[in-house]
Amino acid sequence: MGTSWGVNRTVSQIHALLFFHGRPLHAEEISDTLTVARSNVSTSIKELLNWNLIRTTQILGDRRDYYETSSDVWELFRTVVRERKEREFDPTVRMLRELVKEDGFDAETADAQDRVRETLRLMESLGLWADEMLRLSPATLEKVLRMGASVQKFVRGDSDAKLLDPAQVLPPTF
Repeated sequence: MGTSWGVNRTVSQIHALLFFHGRPLHAEEISDTLTVARSNVSTSIKELLNWNLIRTTQILGDRRDYYETSSDVWELFRTVVRERKEREFDPTVRMLRELVKEDGFDAETADAQDRVRETLRLMESLGLWADEMLRLSPATLEKVLRMGASVQKFVRGDSDAKLLDPAQVLPPTF
């Protein structure tokens, strides 16, 4: 799955191993289990640490570093979204804001200015939406996700559309 999202294969494998294993592992165990070079494991661990997807821990009586990840899929989801937003999305918004403020921007055609400004407005709106979604509890976020189709029909103005009660959308355990 990670490689489909543009993540290095070994980085994805290590994170999946830690997630599905459910206990801290040291680098040698990871290397042996995945049959990956120890140097590749070290580089991949640094990447996962930089993304805040794993943390270093210690095992009493063992001097080696062990690595673990959250077992909460919602926490992992939120971490990935937050990190991607900060690393990829936010710099683009900053660059567009700077572009609009530049002296030479007025020299661009009106159509080009409109496209840049519209892109900036869209990205700022998406950024605000993402920030709001990241503030929601996992239970509330899941309700929002499950209600998406009915909200879309409602907003489109479908005559038979009605907003569903979250109790109708979610299993009784929620």
